[in-house]
Amino acid sequence: MDRSARFWDKIAERYSQQPVADETAYQKKLQVTREYLQPDMEVLEFGCGTGSTAITHAPYVKHIHAIDISSKMIAIAQGKADANDVVNVTFNRSTVDELSVSDQSFDAVLGLSILHLLENKEEAIAKVHRMLKPGGIFVSSTACLGDTMLRFLELIVPIGNFFGLMPLVKVFTTKELEYSITDAGFKIDYQWQSDKGKAVFIVAKKAE
Repeated sequence: MDRSARFWDKIAERYSQQPVADETAYQKKLQVTREYLQPDMEVLEFGCGTGSTAITHAPYVKHIHAIDISSKMIAIAQGKADANDVVNVTFNRSTVDELSVSDQSFDAVLGLSILHLLENKEEAIAKVHRMLKPGGIFVSSTACLGDTMLRFLELIVPIGNFFGLMPLVKVFTTKELEYSITDAGFKIDYQWQSDKGKAVFIVAKKAE
């Protein structure tokens, strides 16, 4: 099993019991995202964790396909959906790389707190662009660790990765993230950061 999958499986139960770190920022991101959602939309969320965001957005769309690398995270997410009678979210264990769907399958794709945990964010963003219908949206919230303490993080993160003390974590700046998104063919429609050093929230659109 992939080391990152083992890591998230190990902490899944503890993770599910932790409160949201910044509830105000989280609620704003939910609200902004809902402004783009429509009742007939097919949505993908990759890196869905324990499913809270997918379940929250479920009443506003037709269907959400939510995936995560951790089977234990998915089990917790399914339990939440069952407990709340949410029937229009499908949870599966998968990575975005492994996911096999036709091009232009989704109206919206959510990748929240995940791009910095991928080996190659450019490949993932390019795949998201292919999966989206014309005019579709890509919503992301990403820790751009390269914006702060860059030299320290460039040393510490690879050491932690090498010794298996943490999942894969990539260090890049906000500008590098913006370039990765626009280089894939997206236009950034909305961008927000609650404070310096916090996650960068972006809504990007595929051309009509």
